[in-house]
Amino acid sequence: MLNNLFDEHDEREGGESQSPASSELPTQPHNTGNMEAKTQPPSIEPFQIGIGSSIGMQRDHNEDSLFAMSTIMVSDRVGISMGFFIVADGMGGHAHGEKASELAVQAMVSSVIPDLTSPALGLVMALGEQQLREIMSKGINSAHKSIQENAAGGGSTLTGLFILDKIVTIAHIGDSRAYHFDGANTPRVLTTDHSLVKRLEDLGQITPDEAAIHPQRNVLYRALGQVEQVDADIMSSGLPSSGHLVVCSDGLWGVVPDQEISRIISRTADPQEASKLLLAAANAAGGPDNISVIIIQIPG
Repeated sequence: MLNNLFDEHDEREGGESQSPASSELPTQPHNTGNMEAKTQPPSIEPFQIGIGSSIGMQRDHNEDSLFAMSTIMVSDRVGISMGFFIVADGMGGHAHGEKASELAVQAMVSSVIPDLTSPALGLVMALGEQQLREIMSKGINSAHKSIQENAAGGGSTLTGLFILDKIVTIAHIGDSRAYHFDGANTPRVLTTDHSLVKRLEDLGQITPDEAAIHPQRNVLYRALGQVEQVDADIMSSGLPSSGHLVVCSDGLWGVVPDQEISRIISRTADPQEASKLLLAAANAAGGPDNISVIIIQIPG
């Protein structure tokens, strides 16, 4: 069984989840008894996505970077959907924040995509949870190293979400977030903020309401490029059967309440239109930070 982040979120502090590698893709056997018989390719839908990024109302440049890819492979026997989504938020107050987030995304993509598709796309279909976590972990390390080598003093969050058929793998460091909004669009945070205030909240020293207005709510204790060894959360789960996955920077979730994000997504059929409405909501609330969001509508 796959561990299910979407039923119950385990707050893992560093290191990989330990669920076993599994997940056989459904195949349709060839009919060898009748050469005239035709096999029916599996029905596969690409992920419908919405993407948005805004400088906000109070910044003079954008330190967020994002990446979104949705693709499918269909053959006579196999149908498979893939998606790769990243949001990185350059750390404000550090040198080269915008460069750090861009380098992080570029290095993550440059590391992960070749490992998934080389030497042949057929390898993708044999990958299980453990291999996917290893690929994402390698990508995080590449992003960390790229910032250290090319943007000294810079730092970045990174939340990456890779979907392969029925497996979702998340790589996360910092305080950008991944969410699942179920069929009723109930919000569930899939990642744990690596912030001082979140740690205090988890320890029961402050309440969620106090955390929301705490003067140190943007102070991170984990980020790319800031220490010698990177310590990211890597976890896998089964793909939910319905709803939306969302990856966003704190310029959205720190300003627009989760229930309002849920309301906007649930009432908007087109994910791209929903992303525009979320940016508008964050800017209407003051837009104190850069805002980035990716919405992934789960087929079904």
